[in-house]
Amino acid sequence: MGVFFLLSKLLDLLLLPTVWLLALLLAALVARQPHRQRQWLRAVVALLLVGTNSALVNEALLAWERPPVPLAALPTRADAAVLLTGITLVDKSPHDRVYLGPGADRFTNTLWLYRAGRVRRIIISGGSGSVLSKAHTEAGDLATLLRLAGVPASDILLEEKSRNTRENALFTKQLLAAHPDIKSLVLVTSAFHQRRALGCFRKVGLQPISFPAGFRSSDRTYTPNYWLVPSAEALENWSLLVHEISGWLMYKALGYL
Repeated sequence: MGVFFLLSKLLDLLLLPTVWLLALLLAALVARQPHRQRQWLRAVVALLLVGTNSALVNEALLAWERPPVPLAALPTRADAAVLLTGITLVDKSPHDRVYLGPGADRFTNTLWLYRAGRVRRIIISGGSGSVLSKAHTEAGDLATLLRLAGVPASDILLEEKSRNTRENALFTKQLLAAHPDIKSLVLVTSAFHQRRALGCFRKVGLQPISFPAGFRSSDRTYTPNYWLVPSAEALENWSLLVHEISGWLMYKALGYL
């Protein structure tokens, strides 16, 4: 198993705001001086105030996510949509069905593009995101759903080796070498992930059209609950955003973008 893959999983854990909260609380518990305890507890309160504020994280998401693309802005008919995985729960049993998690709009938007005649074929890129189990791939699972939705198997291409965004781009390019008729691409992934994905695909020489899906942001409002009411979901969105920005920075440093 690649060292980069394992390090990315460890980084995911360390970047969780909930882990930071736990670390601060533990620091407060073990601190011997009362003034140190108060300092750690103030840090906990500050992190909670910021971390549970829906408006703050939504503003950050609006700034980071790529904006929606109207269907009218796409070419009349692209050769293929590239659907990036990361939206299925491969470790969930029983394995007699496909379990979709957050970001399922990637799948539904790709199907929409196909049904609307905006793409001729669908390329699904993604192996197994599981650290241990490799019984089946995410690409295979999503292909099953596409076939159940009436997409012919002849219009579905699978790339089942990749485990990260860099490999999505590399292995999709390898796949396209065997299909020279596919020249124009529409890249479908979550809006928060589109920057990194588009950068990786361009780095390997592909020039897909960006089509963000699975938005975590909402339209800005000026109601009191938007700005003042704490939300546990805000912590999850901060985790997602911190993870993605750190991933983008790491990829930039490694020359993947």
